[in-house]
Amino acid sequence: MTVTDLGVFVHSHSICESKQVGRGTRIWAFAHILPRARIGCDCNICDGVFVENDVTVGDRVTVKSGVQLWDGVTLEDDVFVGPNATFTNDKYPRSRHRPQQFLKTTIKRGASIGANATILPGVTVGERAMVGAGAVVTRNVPAGAIVVGNPSRIIGYVDTVTGSNAAAESAAAGQIASPSLRLSGCRLLRLPRFSDMRGDITVAQFDSHIPFDVKRIFFMYDVPSRDVRGEHAHRTCAQVLLALSGGVSIVVDDGAVREEVRLDDPSIGLLIPPRLWSVQYRFAPGTVLAVFCSENYDAQEYVRDYDEFCNIVGR
Repeated sequence: MTVTDLGVFVHSHSICESKQVGRGTRIWAFAHILPRARIGCDCNICDGVFVENDVTVGDRVTVKSGVQLWDGVTLEDDVFVGPNATFTNDKYPRSRHRPQQFLKTTIKRGASIGANATILPGVTVGERAMVGAGAVVTRNVPAGAIVVGNPSRIIGYVDTVTGSNAAAESAAAGQIASPSLRLSGCRLLRLPRFSDMRGDITVAQFDSHIPFDVKRIFFMYDVPSRDVRGEHAHRTCAQVLLALSGGVSIVVDDGAVREEVRLDDPSIGLLIPPRLWSVQYRFAPGTVLAVFCSENYDAQEYVRDYDEFCNIVGR
């Protein structure tokens, strides 16, 4: 066991050929680090880890035993990789046929990869996302998402304040706004509902029940339950979301606080002001989601990158 001049601990039964390893990093037995690999400070590279040349590992990263980091893999700061997680860099591998360039795979800051998960090449796992043990990740994972299964699907979002059914609770109490919603300007709206033995009617008068002039309406339907919609913010457009049938979970996020609401009552709408990140997922079969917008469609008005959104709102 040795400690280098740079303060790197290298086990006597490991091979560290790289000189680009940060202070305080620990490299344990039977790990092998190739010469051009770059590893940050205060990392823990456990037994039996292999790191190829075109690999970048940030600060405070943990890579557990049995993991191989192949060319094209980047682990940003504070990433955790569980034992025997598998990274790939070639969609169509053939023996002795090396592509001109390997696909890039990026695990963003603070994300965690569970044991035995498989990450396909060219995928980005977003900040603080959680990949469950044994998951097979075939597509990009949004920031903060929790994914499981093969192929992986989103089952939730980390650090999300979730009511059991905020819409139903609000309706039962006759409230206009749910006390569980802490994000500025985001609230539940109760529309007038009339019921008798013939059925129910819900009314929405745009000049009184919707808190802005409606310029556009669109509808989401036939969305498979495994799919996710939204994943963007608006610079100036406010929206009211209303589940006309079925049910859907809505995540709203201001860059610091993330809340989730289940819409499954056609008389309860969710007001989402501009400059909030929004995601719709967990669509029940037959769901029809109506979206009322304060602005006409403008592609430039959307913010589709979460990092950009956080910069805009100062998080």
